[in-house]
Amino acid sequence: MSIESKNVTKVFGTQKALDNVSFKVKQGEVVALLGPNGAGKSTLMKIITCFIPQTAGQVSVCGYDVVTRPLEVRKRIGYLPENNPLYHDMYVKEYLEFVAGLYKLGKDGRRRVSEMIETTGLTLEYRKKIGALSKGYRQRVGLAQALIHDPEVLILDEPTSGLDPNQLAEIRSLIIKIGEEKTVMLSTHIMQEVEAVCDRVIIINKGRIMADAPTGEIQLLNQANRVIRVEFDKPADEAALKQVKGVVDVLQEKNTVYKIFSQSEKDIRADIFNFAVANKLAILAMDHEEQTLEQVFRQLTV
Repeated sequence: MSIESKNVTKVFGTQKALDNVSFKVKQGEVVALLGPNGAGKSTLMKIITCFIPQTAGQVSVCGYDVVTRPLEVRKRIGYLPENNPLYHDMYVKEYLEFVAGLYKLGKDGRRRVSEMIETTGLTLEYRKKIGALSKGYRQRVGLAQALIHDPEVLILDEPTSGLDPNQLAEIRSLIIKIGEEKTVMLSTHIMQEVEAVCDRVIIINKGRIMADAPTGEIQLLNQANRVIRVEFDKPADEAALKQVKGVVDVLQEKNTVYKIFSQSEKDIRADIFNFAVANKLAILAMDHEEQTLEQVFRQLTV
């Protein structure tokens, strides 16, 4: 097992950042860690990468405990933190050679630097200072330093944050390529990224795991959940619509178009029709929609 978390809890003062978190990540999986800001994602990643200790529970990477065998864990893990701290005054190749020296790669250092420059698409940029690079290329440098010692596990905290659409596509393609050979865990807020890149999704909220399923099956969670899209002839009273029995949330898409989220086993379309009649609204269209990952995320983290 590449990563295993057993009943992990982390407390900062009086705040419980993680609450009894348990999961396993198999070798070769690309796993997304999803959650709102403050959910505990970065805290969990810092524990896995030996930056901070857990308060209770146990975490192991490739069979090594992060508390009792941190050096063995660090040999097997590559980490790209959210802020991607780099030495901006160093040249790209110079920086990667410096990192290779930290990992004591010896004679293999230069070969690994050359391989990482090619793998991460830095061939035209490696003679530049890091501070002169675009954010997309700085992310590539961060990935190169995380991969230079050929780790078995890669931990990426918001690897595509702040990138433009072209840079997003490039980094996603790179992550997919890396995921063919290594175990990858990444955190993100971009649902399309999860669907494009990840084999599995773990949703965390307020320090607890709310869902853990393959990406293609996450929409099947909470089978009672229904999404109904309805168009009225004029705007509806959203607060009143939320009071219809079985409705848990309402999202106004356009002026007269609403998405209605229900957790009722019963089909509530008749109740919506009755609401329309009572409020002197005409229904122009109404149909069911399949849940999206974004909708499941919203339902589990509100």
